[in-house]
Amino acid sequence: MTSSVLKPAAELAETNVRRFPNESAEYRRARQQLLVEEIELRRHIERVAALRRALPPGGEVTKAYAFTGESGAASLAGLFGNKQTLIVYSYMFGPQRERPCPMCTSFMSTWEEKLPDIEQRVSFVFVARSPIARLIEAKRARGWSRHKVYSDASGDYTRDYVSKDDSDVPGYNVFTRHDGTIRHFWAGEMGAGTMDPGQDPRGAPDMDPLWTLLDTTREGRGADWYPKLSY
Repeated sequence: MTSSVLKPAAELAETNVRRFPNESAEYRRARQQLLVEEIELRRHIERVAALRRALPPGGEVTKAYAFTGESGAASLAGLFGNKQTLIVYSYMFGPQRERPCPMCTSFMSTWEEKLPDIEQRVSFVFVARSPIARLIEAKRARGWSRHKVYSDASGDYTRDYVSKDDSDVPGYNVFTRHDGTIRHFWAGEMGAGTMDPGQDPRGAPDMDPLWTLLDTTREGRGADWYPKLSY
């Protein structure tokens, strides 16, 4: 799909015949203008995804990273299972933390019921710096049964792919395996240095459905509200 063959977004928006009870003409005009922008946003998301898929080969993984899972020792290659793509979400629950990061926990909670779908296509695991016993305990406390959690006790993986200073920050990395060679494919690289004024650091599109849903409301995501571990 190329932009040269697409109809103008405004033309597509004109085909919208949806109307709602008692809406004003002013509301409908503004809604139609917004629809044009929503169509353009969808197209931009598609363009970005196509550019991501077209990235040249990333760096080969040559280090033997060691993890500890619920069943014992594991290698990065072992985390792939029988898939050719591996997603590793590094969450903020290092030894210095008494409890897991509420934001990371909220994000991870999203995937409990989605993991069976995701794992039809790729392997998806969760890594933190705490000992595996703490990760298992935190997992059980949330009622998660499907999450595959691993401890990066040495911090080797975290320092190479999340934070060279071993800072307590989240990370999202994608790896590929082809003919036995593992390569880094993509990682979220938007952070504090790339955020616009008044924003929290986040990627685009936002991978957390919590924020995507709130963005459809008048209240929005707010400037000072964040998820909690309990309410």
